[in-house]
Amino acid sequence: MAKKDRIEYVCTECGATTSKWNGCCPSCGKWNTLEESVPIETAGGHHQPVDLSSRIHLISEITTMNETRYQTGSGELDRVLGGGLVKGSIVLLGGEPGIGKSTLLLQICQYLGEHHHVLYVSGEESERQLKLRAERLNVSSNNLYILTEMDAQAICDTIGVSKPDVVIIDSIQTMQIPQISSTPASLTQVRECTNLFMHTAKRLEIPIFIVGHVNKDGAIAGPKVMEHIVDTVLFFEGERHMSYRVLRAVKNRFGSTNEIGVFDMQEKGLKEVENPSQMLLAGRPLGVSGTCIACVMEGSRPILAEVQTLISKSGYSTPKRTATGFDYNRMSLILAVLEKRCGLNSGNLDVYLNIVGGFRLDEPAGDLPVALALYSSLVDRALPDKLIAIGEVGLAGEIRNVSHIVKRVEEARRMGFEVCIVPKQALSALPKSSKSLRIFGVSSLRQAFSALGRLEQEKASQIPPLKEENAGA
Repeated sequence: MAKKDRIEYVCTECGATTSKWNGCCPSCGKWNTLEESVPIETAGGHHQPVDLSSRIHLISEITTMNETRYQTGSGELDRVLGGGLVKGSIVLLGGEPGIGKSTLLLQICQYLGEHHHVLYVSGEESERQLKLRAERLNVSSNNLYILTEMDAQAICDTIGVSKPDVVIIDSIQTMQIPQISSTPASLTQVRECTNLFMHTAKRLEIPIFIVGHVNKDGAIAGPKVMEHIVDTVLFFEGERHMSYRVLRAVKNRFGSTNEIGVFDMQEKGLKEVENPSQMLLAGRPLGVSGTCIACVMEGSRPILAEVQTLISKSGYSTPKRTATGFDYNRMSLILAVLEKRCGLNSGNLDVYLNIVGGFRLDEPAGDLPVALALYSSLVDRALPDKLIAIGEVGLAGEIRNVSHIVKRVEEARRMGFEVCIVPKQALSALPKSSKSLRIFGVSSLRQAFSALGRLEQEKASQIPPLKEENAGA
């Protein structure tokens, strides 16, 4: 009599298996992460020894001269990938439904199709639906081939016979292996299908894009081990009601994970944003209190973003405080430093902080512009329109140095800013003040406020600027 299929439960977080269901995973301790799965039986019999000594090579004998990167036609995508699509790599692209994953991949097919054969495999849309979307995006390459299929094994066999240059799988949650009794999108199916595509990509040296949906927590649906199988994990981010999209690399075996790509979702598809600073500063109000410009580094790219704050009298016994695009605890810390070190009391006031454009300010260099924006809103005096601030704020009210200060200042100069407040320690690394950009070096928040007072006096009485600025020296 055939043995009944044995049921086991797999943790969606750590991939651990157990023979019975538990509310809490016995391996990682996460709750409600165990899901039912049918294990794949391995072939029995005596194992025959295999000698692989002929395939062992010295690392000094291995050459990378034949490494090939395909340019996708999207400079922003190439930047995030580390310079292009590597042969034999497998790239997982995740994001919210409707964020633009399929749109981006179909758009790059137009450029890739000029010199390469591209196979687009869809398990979600029919051929007619793909054709309609391609017409809307003006994609009409003669080297773009469409296959609508959900059998992962049949797809890999077809790839082995037709040998396209690039393969796109949309999406991994629709793929299945018939020999596995679980349903599509189950943990076992997603893991084994990803494994199958990975072996196909490595064996044939064909790069494969895989589209992955996200679950309610924002993580890519499926077992965490799926992200370990692939070479690169990309996330498409953006507010649903805003047109801008940010592409980030969470994992990249062939490049940096610090780079980002910025896109604008338009009627004809995604358009690259080559100057994110200009995009984020568009429509900035002038002469209004509570705003300041910050500069953050995304990989090797400096990006300017606007910090807006609003401080008003609270109508409740407990003041309300919110932060969008900035760490709430970090905002509370800066408010405490302003009160303790600078005498600016906000204990009974509502505080609202927002980083414009859906951008996120999550590095220490954003502390000083946030502090100046809060100060401006507290005293209700507008900062100079052409002022930018860079620096980390310590608990003693000191201003600490940050990395890549030269690139940040040069970006401010390129965008037409005239005044830059930086940590005093950074002055030695920066060029001397010029007519286009005045640099104030400060070592504390009080000195930063003194620099602002100096600028106000100059504006009021037309005092000629100092040749070399060093506030508080």
